[in-house]
Amino acid sequence: MKLEPLFAEFDGLDSRERLELLVEFSETLPELSPERAATPPPRTCRVVECQTDVDLWVDVADGIVHLEAVVPRQAPTIRGLVALLIEGINGSTVDEVLGMPDNVLEPLGLAETLGMARQRGTRGLIAAIKRRAVSAQSA
Repeated sequence: MKLEPLFAEFDGLDSRERLELLVEFSETLPELSPERAATPPPRTCRVVECQTDVDLWVDVADGIVHLEAVVPRQAPTIRGLVALLIEGINGSTVDEVLGMPDNVLEPLGLAETLGMARQRGTRGLIAAIKRRAVSAQSA
């Protein structure tokens, strides 16, 4: 899993710099695959725990996890977080995904900065990724 090196990028930064870096990640969110972009996301893709509209696809092929997501540009913080997770998770095994921290805001040093609502949403996003990875693996 490639999350640890991404977490390390946030080490030594103050709160403002950490938020700026997270917003920079928002610009790296990959476009959806052409097949998924051709149709509106099904309701089953919505991450209901997030206040921001986040549509998330979790695929598992040969035990390897691949994520795709749509997050509005008007929500750069959550968009940056999703982009960071996609970069850090894609190519990982299901077991690696299940072993990742439930609250990634802690290792990013953003737990206190982003507040309780974002913490709950982030934990919900991680829980959704884990659930969907297990489901996709057994499908």
